[in-house]
Amino acid sequence: MNNVEKFADLGARILLSAIFLLSGAGKITAYAGTQAYMASQGVPGVLLPAVIAVEVLGAIAIILGWQTRVAAFLLGGFTLLSALVFHSNLQDQIQMNMFLKNLAIAGGFLFLVAHGAGALSLDHRRA
Repeated sequence: MNNVEKFADLGARILLSAIFLLSGAGKITAYAGTQAYMASQGVPGVLLPAVIAVEVLGAIAIILGWQTRVAAFLLGGFTLLSALVFHSNLQDQIQMNMFLKNLAIAGGFLFLVAHGAGALSLDHRRA
């Protein structure tokens, strides 16, 4: 594997995970508002700690390349579920774009499930 491939893998993991790391941190700082929004969409607010954990810990695992296939599988499923629950009004152009964005992100995670984290990862160091 050449250096371009190594750094492209790392860069892709960082870019793919950044949205989850920032979103999870944002949910911590806007906890009550996020809980209320979840409830308005029919999702129990009691699930918010689990959502934050999946987003933040999953993003960190992907960035570090630790248990990448498992973390990518979980975040991919989470992303598809989020698309169906929060962005299912496909008549609204913004919601359609958000739905498609989630599908694209899930596709990126499927790629990680299939191919792993690459050379610059904790998974690779353990192997």
